[in-house]
Amino acid sequence: MAKILVTGGAGMIGSNLVKKLIKQNHEVLIIDNLWRGKLEYLQAQETGMPVLDLNKFFFNLDLSKEIADIRPFEGVDYIYHLADVVAGIDYVFNNQCSLFRQNILINTNTVDLARRLKVKGFIYAGTACSFPADLQNSFDYKLLKEDDLYPANPESAYGWSKLMGIYEADLLEKELGIPVLTIIFHNIYGSPCDYSQSRSQVIPALIRKAINYPKEDFVVWGSGKQSRAFLHVDDVVNALLLGLEKGLGKGYIQIGPDYSTSIAEIARNVVEISNKKIDIVFDTNKPEGDKARAANYNKAIELLGWEPQVSIMEGLRECYSWVEKQLAKPDQPNS
Repeated sequence: MAKILVTGGAGMIGSNLVKKLIKQNHEVLIIDNLWRGKLEYLQAQETGMPVLDLNKFFFNLDLSKEIADIRPFEGVDYIYHLADVVAGIDYVFNNQCSLFRQNILINTNTVDLARRLKVKGFIYAGTACSFPADLQNSFDYKLLKEDDLYPANPESAYGWSKLMGIYEADLLEKELGIPVLTIIFHNIYGSPCDYSQSRSQVIPALIRKAINYPKEDFVVWGSGKQSRAFLHVDDVVNALLLGLEKGLGKGYIQIGPDYSTSIAEIARNVVEISNKKIDIVFDTNKPEGDKARAANYNKAIELLGWEPQVSIMEGLRECYSWVEKQLAKPDQPNS
């Protein structure tokens, strides 16, 4: 049993990871400022009760500010650093300066916490958004490899901020000998998730629109031709657990499928799941980001024994069901 700190532990990835770690009998601490995460995400599905003592193990802290008192975290063996500022494409490209600054501060303060605690290992959640834009600007995409990160040229400030986090985590390992693993994730979806109009990413946004249709138009941003290597949160958590077991000190490992699914196909699948007759509207005046990307995950196979298990339709049905239940709650706004 280890003592493990999860930053962003009340978010989509973090809450699912925390539940798995507790089932493995680890002692888990969480730092989250609840910007996107929610305490209810930490409830057990069977009982509706929190899976850990929130008064003792949950810390509502803003990691963009230095943690002055590290005593509550003394004895932590490992840190999963999942916390960052991210949302849908509209938010990312309209808040680049503040987003970049916040993520830089979050990363550097978390790395500093790992240094001060002298942890046994540090796992950093990177993103495929950090890959160079020129490798993602064609619909005729090639499978990205870990070595493709450099020379660096991410499309967005978000991608740059996460790349700087990778660099600082590398410095932590070089300077102090703390084993580090950076897991580079592609586009993650699943539940629990933010499906709001202001901050949701593409899959929960389309699911919300389908559930609300016809009160809300089913509008797809861009042409729909743009595509992503979508990755269900269950596969993400599996990779994170395997990373702790087998990946520390192994550098960068990319996690994502080796195929890219178009947003138009996602939209059609969501419509099929809804069992509604929905008119899909493509708004080409809206941004659509990179054209396409997918992962060469050979390193994940070789070092972690990881491969994606959840199919797109299976994952979409799970996410749709969760969002539908949330929107059906009487105290939940339909937006």
